[in-house]
Amino acid sequence: MRRTKEDAEKTKESILLSAMNLFYEKGYSKTTFDEIAKRINLTKGAVYWYFRNKPDIVAALINRFVRKFLEKQAQTLPCDDDLTFDDLIDFVLRNSQMIQEDERAYKFVFFLSCQMEWSEAIITKIRPLIEETKKYSRNVYYHCLEVLQKKGEIRKDVDISLINEILLTMYGGALEAFLTKRLDVDFNTVIKNGFHLIYEGIKKKGEINEDKLS
Repeated sequence: MRRTKEDAEKTKESILLSAMNLFYEKGYSKTTFDEIAKRINLTKGAVYWYFRNKPDIVAALINRFVRKFLEKQAQTLPCDDDLTFDDLIDFVLRNSQMIQEDERAYKFVFFLSCQMEWSEAIITKIRPLIEETKKYSRNVYYHCLEVLQKKGEIRKDVDISLINEILLTMYGGALEAFLTKRLDVDFNTVIKNGFHLIYEGIKKKGEINEDKLS
């Protein structure tokens, strides 16, 4: 019987999930096509039919498990007239909550952050996709900061491009500490307080609003 498009899509999805689980458990370099295939009762040739190599699998994982989610999350932001800095924090916390509660998301982020060996060949193949994904988040952050500055809620003398990079770097560092179990306090609390501390510094001069910290 001829394989339908739906069957092919299900097989492709199974391959991606098998690969992600093995990348998470063993690391990228130690995972073979044979292992990916055996876990879901396929032949190695069947896996090669869909993906030429492991970098292609990682690229497909990025497209499926990251970019679509970020696009969906960004749609939950209010219109510019109603946008507040708390809306940006909520956007970030929703992403963080997804990583903590969704097993697939956690495994994907863990393997990409902690189990990936970045050779020159892999960087050439995959890095542009990762940078594109980061660019999406960077654009969401920047847009929120730009709107708030135009509304007069962020001082005009503030370099929002610099603040944008600081926020992204802080989030990335906290996320890596969380994934590697080096964070001694609640991850969401770190993000919420960190973002508010930075915002208080660029919003006005004076004392920090302690009501925002919890």
